[in-house]
Amino acid sequence: MGTAQETPSKMIKTHAHEPYQPKHGEEYMSKAQLEHFRKILLAWKAQLMEEVDRTLHHMQNDAANFPDPTDRATQESEFSLELRTRDRERKLIKKIDEALERIETGEYGYCETCGVEIGLRRLEARPTATQCIDCKTIEELREKQIG
Repeated sequence: MGTAQETPSKMIKTHAHEPYQPKHGEEYMSKAQLEHFRKILLAWKAQLMEEVDRTLHHMQNDAANFPDPTDRATQESEFSLELRTRDRERKLIKKIDEALERIETGEYGYCETCGVEIGLRRLEARPTATQCIDCKTIEELREKQIG
């Protein structure tokens, strides 16, 4: 199973799917393409939700009041790491939900900055992408200059 620390494409590969092969002359973001990405996003979300449930059960079942301060600190540290990971996954689930909403509204697959097609290969690698590679590159350069 993938973790939030892996890239989305690595996580998605845990759910067997073939990259979408558009038919000759097929329109960009056709019904078939949208359905392909909807399935990827829903499978990814389900996987993340399973991880949340697993963490919840783990923390409930494995929580112990260790008399030794070192053991207690180790457990707290492990739980803290798990909670940080789940928080990142919670944010990712929000992005997945937003991508699913864009599919419903017909905005999925188009750059929110310039309006051009994001491209099937980029969406296969990052199904939650909201920008084309050019706009994302410019945004990252600006962030480096400011930060």
